[in-house]
Amino acid sequence: MTITQHELESRLWDAANALRGPVDPADFKTYVFPMLFWKWISDTWVHEHDAAFDEYGDDLDDEIEADFHRFELPKGTLWSEVTEKVTNLGAEIAKTFQRIEMANPRSLAGVFGDASWGNQERIPESALLGLIQAFNKIRLDPSTVSHDLLGAGYEYLLKNFADESGKKAGEFFTPREVVNLLVEILRPKPGESVYDPSCGSGGMLVATINQLRESGKDHRTLRVYGQEINLTTASIARMNLFLHEIEDFDIKRGDTLRAPAFKAASGAVRQFDVVIANPPFSLTNWGADRWTSDPRAICGVPPAKNGDYAFVQHMVSSMKSGPGRVGVVMPHGVLFRGGAEAKIRQGLIEKDLLEAVIGLPPNLFYSTSIPACLLIFRNRKSAERKNHVLFVDGSTRFEKGKKQNRMSEDDVRALTEAYHTGKDPDGVGGANVRLVPLKDIKQNGFDLNIGRYIKVAAEETADLGTALVAYADARQHRIDTETVMFERLAAAGIDLSVFGVSGE
Repeated sequence: MTITQHELESRLWDAANALRGPVDPADFKTYVFPMLFWKWISDTWVHEHDAAFDEYGDDLDDEIEADFHRFELPKGTLWSEVTEKVTNLGAEIAKTFQRIEMANPRSLAGVFGDASWGNQERIPESALLGLIQAFNKIRLDPSTVSHDLLGAGYEYLLKNFADESGKKAGEFFTPREVVNLLVEILRPKPGESVYDPSCGSGGMLVATINQLRESGKDHRTLRVYGQEINLTTASIARMNLFLHEIEDFDIKRGDTLRAPAFKAASGAVRQFDVVIANPPFSLTNWGADRWTSDPRAICGVPPAKNGDYAFVQHMVSSMKSGPGRVGVVMPHGVLFRGGAEAKIRQGLIEKDLLEAVIGLPPNLFYSTSIPACLLIFRNRKSAERKNHVLFVDGSTRFEKGKKQNRMSEDDVRALTEAYHTGKDPDGVGGANVRLVPLKDIKQNGFDLNIGRYIKVAAEETADLGTALVAYADARQHRIDTETVMFERLAAAGIDLSVFGVSGE
């Protein structure tokens, strides 16, 4: 008997709510996703076993049956065999996960994460029993739940967990409308490779697969790769891809800026057709000391207290020559900040790698209310966009929400169309879209602030986030001006201590 999406989502959320009270909602994902994944592979294994027996009957042996199974489940590791135990249940589950991982070293090593299942202060046995009882109401084999349905259910849980986690959600979840916009802009093709250097829960990689499926193209030839620093989140990404019936993927755990996991035989970072990411904004302590001789610093070393341009340059270094393209979410500060970042920005523009700057609405993200932007880079730009940068102002394309704003499908479509055509989708005469020659950007000191090139959006749309960006811009301008002034005063032999400034 099949199940509807609404029924599946309702039962999955009931399972999560079984933890409410003793477990912090921000930690729901740590426990719910491994249990969901285990229930899925266990129910599927039983379904595959029944199919094998139906075909071979008493002639069925272990060698024949192995061909029916995607994963090997050692005896005693099925959901029904473990969850009925009455003592030390958490410890038994931990042992079961370890046995399953060891039986499938190439595909499932580390997939269940590192939750402390036996620690009853973290997850009391009563909460664990409630979680099991909720999952007992759901059969997750292919005859009941299709991969599409199960993948959608997983995404539903991710979104709900993000809502419950508040600002912490920025570490693992990007609003799906932003993901879809980036994917529609970059448009991965069958046979291409897609790489996310800060893949979180794998949402961007899944979205590339889904786009090909929905457009009727062969998604099975797409190869996806990701790196994620957080162990639990990296595990969630792997489970996400498995549940979406994606097999040709490789998710590595580690620090992308300090130790990129994907390398070519030459030792340089490996290159991909499509590089897509929403990295952590303005990361401090990102490993600047290692970048003084790093070949990824193609236009300079970013400041030690801000890793935005480290991620940008890593991604640009990771795109293939020819078809290579990059789409990255960044805070507006990357468009105008001075110092080392200004030099890097200038270098990327002069190399004619930057194709587009797309301003997003404010308050879309869980981690910040400040508006963000998309930077699009191409190794080989179209003839009409060579020596130009396309600016798109999407700051007004949103629907107001209680906690967060959101973009509708029409908003995503409009910005996608603006990028691909270079024309204002609303037909206002180019007020929101403009193709700017590099010489004009040079005249503005390589400042990419969207307001310099496009008529500023209506004043009534301004909010705290927009005001903060404007403040940051003005503050940085003042700091840069003061730095030049103090350098000139020092060169003239004037004691800077009278200004409260060290002369060192």
